[in-house]
Amino acid sequence: MTGSTTGVTTDHTATDGDSVAFPQDRSCPYHPPTAYQPLRDERPLARVRLYDGRTVWMVTGLAEARALLADPRLSTDRENEAFPLPTARFAGVARRRTALLGVDDPVHATQRRMLIPSFTLKRTASLRPRIQRTVDTLLDRMIAAGGPADLVGAFALPVPSMVICDLLGVPYEDHEFFEGQSRKLLRGPDSSDIEEARDALEDYFLRLIDRKQREPGDGLLGELVTQRLNEGTLDRQELVDFAVILLVAGHETTANMISLGTFTLLQHPEQLAELRSDAELMPAAVEELLRFLSIADGMLRVALDDIEIGGQTIRADDGVVFSTSVINRDSASYEEPDRIDWHRASRHHVAFGFGVHQCLGQNLARAEMEIALRTLFTRLPGLRLAVPAAEIPFKPGDTIQGMVELPVAW
Repeated sequence: MTGSTTGVTTDHTATDGDSVAFPQDRSCPYHPPTAYQPLRDERPLARVRLYDGRTVWMVTGLAEARALLADPRLSTDRENEAFPLPTARFAGVARRRTALLGVDDPVHATQRRMLIPSFTLKRTASLRPRIQRTVDTLLDRMIAAGGPADLVGAFALPVPSMVICDLLGVPYEDHEFFEGQSRKLLRGPDSSDIEEARDALEDYFLRLIDRKQREPGDGLLGELVTQRLNEGTLDRQELVDFAVILLVAGHETTANMISLGTFTLLQHPEQLAELRSDAELMPAAVEELLRFLSIADGMLRVALDDIEIGGQTIRADDGVVFSTSVINRDSASYEEPDRIDWHRASRHHVAFGFGVHQCLGQNLARAEMEIALRTLFTRLPGLRLAVPAAEIPFKPGDTIQGMVELPVAW
């Protein structure tokens, strides 16, 4: 449908004849890769082949995915030699320890408890007026500059970037640096780019933490410095790891949901018209878009023990991939799953994962998406693509899905 800036295989056949290659590019930015169709037909588990020839399990059924994501016999520990590596460019850095996402309980539970108070529903509700002001300010600037505009650079990216900076206590004037490093971290062409980006972000946060030890200021990092680092219950490297994952995940995922969500709505005028006519539908629409778009497509785990599920046996040391784009289109759980329906019960999707590693920032992401999309289509009722859809590049299948740029007019 549109042009991916491809970085992964688009070969839809497996060289060994019995497995599909993973990951693959999407041919349409809001649908699963066409090569995954046989896997959808094989629910609830299938076999896929990674870049190095290793065959791993792909979970494709929603019920099975929720059961496995809550099973402590599946590990996120990237230091485990059996942990699956999806692409060559991540192979050189995959064993590097990652806070929250790359550790199991009890370490994960201890880390998560430190951060939960900043991401509760109550805390998110208190941030809504600030998010609204951010959205309005950015739209004011975009409208004043006149169209056409790149919605990614002018709106979709700076909304969550400004919000997460405010929440963490990171100076937004540094946004070009950390947004650039985040792009390298997630989409660098080889492992050296990813390693350099991670090192640059760590150095940045080490300097910022030094400043916050002298003057904590507002924000979560200042609180952690005062309440944890200075008291000796958190070391500097762990605090840096927190900062990197929260900053990168806190703006990259939501930015992609806003841009891809906008593109998808513009490609579905009937559903957009329904949404415009009833503002109360927006929370349900956000849930349906989370299910439908599934931008974080490929959560990885390794089995610590044998697991019987879906008529199959996952053996200890087997790699397991959760393709959210396939899982969230499970026809056993959703009627007509390839259709957008604001009235379906979508909340049990796994776009944010499930179990103990379910996304910590999901309440904030929902609030940002609701406010951004509602305000965007309210203030710009004539919003439209400025170029043909087929000319708009989107991201390859080995990273968070979304639009590279989104030229719009109004």
